[in-house]
Amino acid sequence: MNTSGFERGSRREFRIHVLPTKRFKTFAISLYAGVPLREDTVTKVALTPFVLRRGTESYPETTQFREQLEHLYGAGFGFDVYKRGDYQIVQFRMDTINDSFVGGDQQLLDRSFAFLGEVLTRPAQENGHLRTSYVQQERETVRKKLESIVNDKMRYAAERSIEEMCKNEPYRLHPLGERKGLPGIEPDTLTASYQEWLQQASMDLYVVGDTTLEEVENLVQRHFNVDRTSSSDYQAQAAVRGDKEVETVVERLKVSQGKLNMGLRTSITYGDPQYAAALMYNGILGGYPHSKLFVNVREKESLAYYASSRYDGHKGIATIQSGIEIPNYEKAVTIINQQLEEMRSGTISDLEMSQTKAMIRNLLKEMQDSAFEMIAYDFNRQLSGKERTAEDLLAQVEHISKEDVREAAEQFRLDTIYFLRDEKEE
Repeated sequence: MNTSGFERGSRREFRIHVLPTKRFKTFAISLYAGVPLREDTVTKVALTPFVLRRGTESYPETTQFREQLEHLYGAGFGFDVYKRGDYQIVQFRMDTINDSFVGGDQQLLDRSFAFLGEVLTRPAQENGHLRTSYVQQERETVRKKLESIVNDKMRYAAERSIEEMCKNEPYRLHPLGERKGLPGIEPDTLTASYQEWLQQASMDLYVVGDTTLEEVENLVQRHFNVDRTSSSDYQAQAAVRGDKEVETVVERLKVSQGKLNMGLRTSITYGDPQYAAALMYNGILGGYPHSKLFVNVREKESLAYYASSRYDGHKGIATIQSGIEIPNYEKAVTIINQQLEEMRSGTISDLEMSQTKAMIRNLLKEMQDSAFEMIAYDFNRQLSGKERTAEDLLAQVEHISKEDVREAAEQFRLDTIYFLRDEKEE
């Protein structure tokens, strides 16, 4: 049963999700294209949207491409590449003003679909392949983005800890791919990869605004000129059990501040009945400024410049990030482990419970003020196969008890400790 307010349909093997509403002055359009993370395709898939945003068949020059957005009353267009679980997701976004606010017979939603459809299915080409200059220039763009991770040691440590923790799983791969794979990507190989991606990716098109499912289905039929033969569903993966011995990895680089990252595995994923309790667990542990890691590791002991945790419910992984003075490594590990043990023993205050519920409540309510946030939340349903509205999740969170959080904490097991430190020998 669909209780989210989105109406569902399909055309050309695109799953279509429309939320008809007059609340917003714009149309929010999101197109998600997802494929399994694979070492042999991840870099080419990541490069694809960078090249597609350079020009289309009708607007082959990048200046023409941008001018067309201006002709759509300054419509917003952008994309992102990220991973959810073991999937690599390319997301295109458009934000277009509702026709009724500009006067005349503008048909801006139709024109926006014509633009997005052409970006996706009719990119600028030469000699039967994607433009050579665009491929070469965007290869360099992606290379610089990947190199910037190395220069940002906080991000670098976070990525390296995941690589070590998931070294035998697709999740180890960065969604932007690998630098070593970029030089070998030529226009013909990228074109072949793009065509395969266009055929095989799971495509979900979302629209929020003053429209109807029927109208959007017709727009897809008219403007997305691609003959897709199938549309695969996302497969929710079982979480990898965290019952092996904790592995410690120490990496040495030219750094003045240590980066201590710890990875935990859990059997609780987005579709699990304990998901709300896992959200509470992460929030109390390190998700917010009142959390145990922030208060005890950073504030009381002054051991960390930052200390927080994140939870990926699509993968079943939680990560702890902290920046510490290098000599404080042992003490920091000990105190972080104490916080994990407090969670497992249910040593949680009423204030920690109430503040965490308030933070989650505010986030879920604020989400209702953003069309794109509503879309992103609903896309979790597509990824996981679990129908759970924001209102459902909020009600579940409100009823979570300390015992529920303690039981969830028992499902989080420390898997990997990663420490980035200086090159000095002790």
